[in-house]
Amino acid sequence: MGSTSKTLTFEDVAKHNHKKDCWIIVNNKVYDVTPFLDDHPGGDEALLSATGKDATADFEDVGHSDSAVEIMEKYFVGEVDTATLPSSEVKKNPAPPVQATTLNNQSSGIFLKLLQYLVPLLILGSAFALQYYGKRSKSNES
Repeated sequence: MGSTSKTLTFEDVAKHNHKKDCWIIVNNKVYDVTPFLDDHPGGDEALLSATGKDATADFEDVGHSDSAVEIMEKYFVGEVDTATLPSSEVKKNPAPPVQATTLNNQSSGIFLKLLQYLVPLLILGSAFALQYYGKRSKSNES
């Protein structure tokens, strides 16, 4: 990275959104990852889908290594003017309904795990009861 850094608008960066010209924004820095598309371990689609937005969350969610961060530096173009980022890009707050959904998914997951064990036990118990009472009724008939 040089001593002077270019400042780019979001609109300028968003124009570079295809396989022959692919720029992404990560931590308010702009990277021209076009030469890296074929070498990216996650495939070129992962990088192409990160164009036209702030890809910081996508980048961090994957959990890139320190060496990946070092590799990125050679593709550095400049910094993005954060005032030009769309408002949805500037503030991305996790919505509380997602947490409620997570709780619902957890409780339904517990219910399904419970059913996973209860259904076979009920079938086994029913088979045992039928066999036991079947033998008992045959001995009573004799």
